[in-house]
Formats: sequence, structure tokens, C-alpha cells
Amino acid sequence: MNVPGAPRVRRSFFAAPVWLTALAGVAALVLAWTSWRSATTTTFIVLRHAEKQLGTIDDAPLSMEGEARALRLAALLGGASAPGRVTAVYASDTRRAEQTATPLAAHLGLALRRYPAREVKALVAGVLKAQPGGVVVIVGHSNTVPEIVAEASRGQFRPQPKGMADDDFGTIYIVTVPRWANVGLLRLHY
Repeated sequence: MNVPGAPRVRRSFFAAPVWLTALAGVAALVLAWTSWRSATTTTFIVLRHAEKQLGTIDDAPLSMEGEARALRLAALLGGASAPGRVTAVYASDTRRAEQTATPLAAHLGLALRRYPAREVKALVAGVLKAQPGGVVVIVGHSNTVPEIVAEASRGQFRPQPKGMADDDFGTIYIVTVPRWANVGLLRLHY
């Protein structure tokens, strides 16, 4: 109702800047939290199976030296309560790879996950999907370890394109794959 002669007062929405600032702050916090939660780094520890018995068997088991190396691997990576603990152990579908990985998986109380030796792309994609932010050990072969490293590193690293030497059983490649940054590679010997 208008009263003649009375000035009309318009009330401005004086709290709008406060509410808009608070809303922008909440949106920024949600965005930061979502980014932080999705900024994971998956670590691949890739190695060749231990020494196998020499002979004419296609799927030869480990030699005594290979069994000793598999136990050293379990002692090296088997810290069950340490930060950066191994979250999954994969081995190709061969006896020597499974025998290399079994002591480590048993020491950690994890189930050994088997994969077809030739399906490197599917393996790496599956690990990145199933184990985001995890530490994964993959036991492969002289011809697949370089492929796994190259695939996990998004093609940035190709350690030995022609495969590993026949007597190289102690090399470990650690590939760190962050979601939004550069891939890192470390080569060790055990």
C-alpha cells in the first residue's frame, strides 16, 4: 500500500555477497576434496620370475636357487604393517611365476592373482582400475617385463625392448603412476 507523500524505500538484498561468497567457498572445498581423493598414485613393482630348473619341460618349476630368491623377495617386500604395503600380488599363468610370487602373497596374507602372460595391456588396465593408489607386485617373464613397464609408464620408459638377458633374474622395476603427473621409474636388483 502506497501512502501519498511517503518516500518509497527499496531494500537491497544486502546479504547476497555473504551468501554468494559462502556458496563459492563450499564449492571450492568440495572440488578440492574431490581432487585430493582422486589424486592417487598406483605403484607397480614388476619383476621376472626366479631361476627355473633347466630341462626340456615347457613349464619348468623353480630351481633351488629360484626358491631361495622367491623367499628373499617375500622378505624384501613382505612388510605387512609398513606404510606403502603391497596390496595385490599378480603372477602370470606359468608355474615358475606362480612359485616366485606365492611366498610373498602367503607372507602378506593375500590371494595370488593370475593373469594370462601375453595380455599385458589388459593386465595394466585392470590393475589401474582395481587397485587405484595401491602397491602391486607383478611377476612376469623376460619378454613381458619390459612390455609391462612400458605399458604402465604410458610408453615413457622402455627398459630393454628386446627383453631381459637369460641370466637376469634379480632386476626389479618400480613404476609409479600418478593420476595427473609424470610417471617415475626406479630399477633395483635383489
